[in-house]
Amino acid sequence: MADVVEEKQSKKGGGKILIIIIAAILVLLLAVGGLTVFLLLGDDNSQDPNMAQQQIQTQQNMQTQNVRANPKRANDYANMGPIYPLDQFIVNLLSENGSRFLKTKIDMEQSNELLTPELDKKKALLRDIIIRTLSSKTYEEVSTAKGKDRLKDEIVGKINEVLSDGFIKNIYFTDFVVQ
Repeated sequence: MADVVEEKQSKKGGGKILIIIIAAILVLLLAVGGLTVFLLLGDDNSQDPNMAQQQIQTQQNMQTQNVRANPKRANDYANMGPIYPLDQFIVNLLSENGSRFLKTKIDMEQSNELLTPELDKKKALLRDIIIRTLSSKTYEEVSTAKGKDRLKDEIVGKINEVLSDGFIKNIYFTDFVVQ
């Protein structure tokens, strides 16, 4: 009888050791598999030097599409883009007797430096858009701070509709006189 008890205890001890060995092998296989996947995915980015540049360009394209979908001005004053100055604008404002006019100077903040050649090429179109937008406003619409902000949003939205190499992040009135 003592022999039967000893055999049962040795079989139970052997079963526990077998389970521990199988668990250790599984953990080891998972670790090796995870390391292999990590190394394979990590090496793809380091082997292709153009990959980082493509990712940056893709992000810029996505930003451009987002701006066109939502033409609000950017308020990131810590990371301002290049500034594109425009000549002075003098336009008549909408009024019953036509006696009010607006004199302003506008500087445009670009998304990147690559936009400058396109702005140079489309300068007449940009000025036309701005003149039509400004002359469609009344004194009451442009005389308050909130009105100026709405005017900026409208101008940025209309200008970004015609640009393809980037977008205008914001515009700044560097001179603004209404009479």
